[in-house]
Amino acid sequence: MAASSTALDAAVGLAFETRLARAGAWPLTAARPNLLQLNLGYRCNLNCKHCHLEAGPDRTEEMSPAVLEAALAFAERSGIAQFDLTGGAPELHPRFRWLVEQIRARQGDVIDRCNLAILGEPGQEDLVEFLAAQRVRVAASLPHYNREMTDRVRGAGVFDRLIAGLKKLNAAGYGRPGSGLELTLVHSPAGALLPAQQTSLEQEFRTQLERQHGIVFTQLIVITNIPVGRFLKFLERTGNLQPYMARLEQQFNLATLPNLMCRTLLSIGWDGTVYDCDFNQALALPIANGAPLHIQDARLETLTGRAIRCRNHCYGCTAGQGSSCGGAVAE
Repeated sequence: MAASSTALDAAVGLAFETRLARAGAWPLTAARPNLLQLNLGYRCNLNCKHCHLEAGPDRTEEMSPAVLEAALAFAERSGIAQFDLTGGAPELHPRFRWLVEQIRARQGDVIDRCNLAILGEPGQEDLVEFLAAQRVRVAASLPHYNREMTDRVRGAGVFDRLIAGLKKLNAAGYGRPGSGLELTLVHSPAGALLPAQQTSLEQEFRTQLERQHGIVFTQLIVITNIPVGRFLKFLERTGNLQPYMARLEQQFNLATLPNLMCRTLLSIGWDGTVYDCDFNQALALPIANGAPLHIQDARLETLTGRAIRCRNHCYGCTAGQGSSCGGAVAE
């Protein structure tokens, strides 16, 4: 975390907290949380070049049964019915299906952050059928409809695996009007660029994927690459860190602040530590500014209205239309 913070401090003209203070928006405070994002672990079947958590096949971190139970208990006593399951590849967690069933049995809503390639892995042959039966909302990461641009981020040959995964989801009804099975595509740029306008990109993806592959989907959301993890290392290695941060600063948009994901979301790390967002988790910045808070000790009344921990990487969520796990946050 120290090296990352130092690099970002040197790359910006004005610290993010100072920018908010000058705008009369500091501290940034959290509303009542309505979504629990659970990072089930950093093990993944891919080694994506932009991954902020540096997930991969060699990672062994994994959420324990005790933490899973504590998260479910917290959600139940807090009235939180929305769950966002992420990783790594969340489906590789040995209790992934058990967790989904537990949430659905409680009438909860589940989003699966799916990398699509997992759908073709050995042992996952019936995963699509399981997700459909449980009415899980799939948020599928697809860097681009272009093979070369996608493989540049995901690795050689991965694009074809992603298309195969999308076709499996379509065959099960995902993304098809009237099915009730939501398929959201998640796009982030392949490089030190800000994403294009979300509405126009969605139409472009919709046209190209249907024309080239017969693929349909519910919606597309865009996420800005946040300068942490492997993407930060890429920026430093290629000499793009300062220009990229300057671009984010120049595009700072005050209108994004009311809808930032950290205001209504809690991110729970694989070990049970509570964070304001997944990016703060990557930087080991737990909530509360003091001793890390564990989900088993979390209380809704103390989390509501808390000051959110911000650093310079937060410029990524406030540039242009803004960025969140749900895509753009401002016009």
